[in-house]
Amino acid sequence: MKQLNTLAIDDEPLALRVLTEHARRVPFLRLVATTTDPIQGLMRAQEGDIDLVLLDVQMAALSGMQFLRLLQGRCAVILTTAYPQYALEGYEHAVADYLLKPISFERFLKAVQRVHTQLATGLGESTPARPSLAEVPAYSFIKTEHRLVRVDHTDIRYLEGGRDYVTVITGTERILTLTSLGKLAESLPQPPFMRVHKSYIVALDKITSVERQRIYLGQTIIPIGETYRADFARVVGSS
Repeated sequence: MKQLNTLAIDDEPLALRVLTEHARRVPFLRLVATTTDPIQGLMRAQEGDIDLVLLDVQMAALSGMQFLRLLQGRCAVILTTAYPQYALEGYEHAVADYLLKPISFERFLKAVQRVHTQLATGLGESTPARPSLAEVPAYSFIKTEHRLVRVDHTDIRYLEGGRDYVTVITGTERILTLTSLGKLAESLPQPPFMRVHKSYIVALDKITSVERQRIYLGQTIIPIGETYRADFARVVGSS
């Protein structure tokens, strides 16, 4: 089993201690360094031998988002924070996961297992470079007028773009967000999500049938835009 060289960064000693204890319980994690100084942590991560960084978001010397921009995708990153409002921005930097404090060991283990599987699958004898870390987590935080709402991707049926807003339709609710349809498309895994019209993104696994230029999700009918017809036909035809 490949071990992941891991670096933990948090400017709160107690939080860093929790990450350290969790990491030491996982056989495939090799905790090579811990630090409360994000600048020192960045320099260590840039040396090139780190596979995974456990990174706090709110730090005085250097924020987690600043850290991500400077790191430039050199290794996998799992964000840790007590504040969910940074989740959407974190995913724009292709972070592997986003852990909300207090972090249980079970949730921590699930996150690092995802990274381990991804890296183990991507690494081969003829591929010395690190694989892409663009894997999107299994949920998104949707920004509404007053809060961030966590929505599991498996619950989303489709998204409908309006003039100044987007409606996310799940099996049980409609969530209104001022985020653009294009921005939401970037945060969703493709597949199963696919843009089929300038105003619609659908979950391919929720489609019940397709007739001419119309997609049926149960009783809901979604049009297929001319711009998207060829790509949709190619994906559906190969599935």
